Amino acid sequence: MTLKESIKNIRSRLAHVVGEREAYWMSRDIIEDVMGYSEVDMLLKADEVLSDYVERHIDAITTRVEGGEPLQQVLGWARFAGNRFKVTKDTLIPRPETQELVDMIIARHGESKDLRVMDVGTGSGCIAISLARGLKFAQVSAIDISPEALAVAHENAKSLRTQVDFECRDALSLQSSGGECYDIIVSNPPYIVESERVGMECRVLDHEPLSALFVPDDDALLFYRAIARWGREVLRKGGYIYYEINPLFADEMKVMMREMGYDNIEIVKDMQARDRMLCARWSID
Repeated sequence: MTLKESIKNIRSRLAHVVGEREAYWMSRDIIEDVMGYSEVDMLLKADEVLSDYVERHIDAITTRVEGGEPLQQVLGWARFAGNRFKVTKDTLIPRPETQELVDMIIARHGESKDLRVMDVGTGSGCIAISLARGLKFAQVSAIDISPEALAVAHENAKSLRTQVDFECRDALSLQSSGGECYDIIVSNPPYIVESERVGMECRVLDHEPLSALFVPDDDALLFYRAIARWGREVLRKGGYIYYEINPLFADEMKVMMREMGYDNIEIVKDMQARDRMLCARWSID
């Protein structure tokens, strides 16, 4: 089998599982992982005949994805902001919407220097590390309640040669230590209410940490409220909070942030035109 035929086979097998567009990108990642080939290599070497070992390896990966495993966990890494991030069963798989959040922060603050940034609920560290790489001389810190997730985040920061200060802390019981002061707080906390679980794919429910996904139906803003309350203590005047949010609760989020003393509250849509990000400024002394 040639490389071109193998790629076509991967896409054909996975299209009925994840759709044609996703199957296209998955085929690229599988070939990159197994053979180390870039997209250009895949074009230039399309007629290369694969060895039996390579064919078996590609088949094994494709079969696991057909069976419901997320490709990122099969490979052990996910692509985010142009880099590879290690992911495990203890971390969420980074989503395109989260990259949009990172891109927005860098676009808005990319010319500022020496910003102090805190990522709450860092997981694999993809937000914190990407901001540390994208902002000028930023001092980036990140917290998570999971020691296992923090171990992965540490490894990602080391492999990408990026300085981030990680600490194990609970987002629901944050208190100011007295010396904390940040220009930006960012968070992609759990925001899916339990009643939404019914419509979710098994590849998410069976393979990602549920504690990083779900909140009670009767308190959907649980994490946002706790982080915003802490933000009033540790954000400098004129500092910003950036959230990835559940589109179902965008209006409630705006009301809550306004009632907590934040202003310049803005809901930003993602590339699928869903209310996905919130930005708010802390302006009270």
